[in-house]
Amino acid sequence: MRVAIVHDWLTTYAGSEKVLEQMLQLYPEADLYSTVDFLSEEDRGFLQGKTVHTTFIQRMPMAKKKYRQYLPFMPFAIEQFDLSSYDLILSSSHAVSKGVITGPNQLHVSYVHSPIRYAWDMQHQYLRESNLEKGVKGLVAKLILGRMRMWDYRTSNGVDSFIANSNFISKRIWKVYRRESDVIYPPVNVKAFAYNEKKDPFYLTASRMVPYKKMDMIVEAFAAMPDKKLVVIGDGPDMHKVQQHAQNAPNIEVLGYQSDEVLIDHMQRAQAFVFAAEEDFGITVVEAQACGTPVIAFGKGGSLETVRGLEETNPTGVFFHEQEPGAIIEGVRRFEQERGRISASNCRKNAMGFTPEAFRSNLKQHIDQKLNQPSKPTTKKMVVL
Repeated sequence: MRVAIVHDWLTTYAGSEKVLEQMLQLYPEADLYSTVDFLSEEDRGFLQGKTVHTTFIQRMPMAKKKYRQYLPFMPFAIEQFDLSSYDLILSSSHAVSKGVITGPNQLHVSYVHSPIRYAWDMQHQYLRESNLEKGVKGLVAKLILGRMRMWDYRTSNGVDSFIANSNFISKRIWKVYRRESDVIYPPVNVKAFAYNEKKDPFYLTASRMVPYKKMDMIVEAFAAMPDKKLVVIGDGPDMHKVQQHAQNAPNIEVLGYQSDEVLIDHMQRAQAFVFAAEEDFGITVVEAQACGTPVIAFGKGGSLETVRGLEETNPTGVFFHEQEPGAIIEGVRRFEQERGRISASNCRKNAMGFTPEAFRSNLKQHIDQKLNQPSKPTTKKMVVL
């Protein structure tokens, strides 16, 4: 059986790439396709030395730094891959990779991290945060996103089987494609995050500093709680907002980008991990629990599936229900009030349900089942006039 694995773009080793890593371990002989490949040498190890087949966008001016600006060309680019010689096509998609062209005798299984967020339900937030709500640029952006929605919906018909990374995303797949999907949670390397019961008196938040992560909002909340220390790890476009809120708050320490070793050390020692994004899944939330660290999280999206709230037995964290500083402050207050109910051991136990081994086993079982299903014949009714 010939297998092709298709990924949106390869620019960093983050959440979707960790899913891709497990797919490559499951199918080590598979060929790999991506719109672009700009992975650094230190991040390439998980590709197992594979050659990555890329599109014409790889050679476009300044594509290494501004590949996202070529998004309007990506649907056309992804359709140029000739995958006709493969039996199984496995796409890992949060943008365009599920849109590859396949034939009736091929099985296309698409693992969806999310339908294109900024083209569907998060369009208005994306336009607002990009200052594209008004003017000529805004009009062009809206037209492009409208065309992308039409393409995205049309190409969903080329997928034989959808897998969602959470129940939250399964609902989004049904909403935009009207397709059923099975849920297989992403892999989390929980063994790399050693368990530690001893905690130090500080809170931790860590993420890429992009608008929807709401890192600046977390910092703003802790600036209003001068008696509570916050450590911030990460870097990105919103770093200036974070630094602005933290500049007059001696209780906030902004470390910027740090190595995995530094991040894990802080996760092990923090009394709680603070997470304010509406994520599809949220790997860092699971990683924190693997260290035995409770989570204070926004109660929407994937966090509801990875964190056990106070209303459940053996809770592992606390939810707040508005993306605003006041709600985070209230979440911290509730955590400190109910801290005795949340044990490090229960946090670790909850995280162990998201191992890479579980992911590979569930994915193989799903694909084998689809491969063994008889193909559905096309039936046509003859109309006699």
